[in-house]
Amino acid sequence: MKTALLLQSLQAHVADLAALLAPLAPHQTLSPRFDRQLFRARGTRIGDYLAEIKAHLTQLEAFVAQNKTEQVAWLAPHLAGQIAALQREAATWPLRRYDSAHLAAGRMNARLLQHQDYERRLLAMKSERERLLATESTLSGQQRLQRELEALDGRLARCRAALMRIEQALSRMTR
Repeated sequence: MKTALLLQSLQAHVADLAALLAPLAPHQTLSPRFDRQLFRARGTRIGDYLAEIKAHLTQLEAFVAQNKTEQVAWLAPHLAGQIAALQREAATWPLRRYDSAHLAAGRMNARLLQHQDYERRLLAMKSERERLLATESTLSGQQRLQRELEALDGRLARCRAALMRIEQALSRMTR
């Protein structure tokens, strides 16, 4: 029973991490962020590392179900280290002015990071409004929250369009 609760807590933690990293997941870096002992992912996208964590979580669940204690004893702390590393990466992402070898692209990368932060905050606001809408009992409150959600969807679409323009400009600059 205790193991099931721990696995459920770990699943919730990974889901929260995935939600936190959702805006950063598709963005590539020039070089790998983590040591090869921590992550085996060869890609340079944050989403690649997140996918490895999810795969390790399902592997851990299988080991627990098969009662393989040695594998669980190795994989559980390894998975905790991976989760902590990605949490640190998410926390320090806004501090990076640019992640590029091209100094001329520094300002553009700063704008990209700023818009990625806007996207992350808009997604958080949208999920909060959706949560409030699910619990709202009055019709006027539901209508107000629905209007707010529509406005947030519009802002999110404009933000993503700006992100796409910035990424295209960056790719032209770094060719």
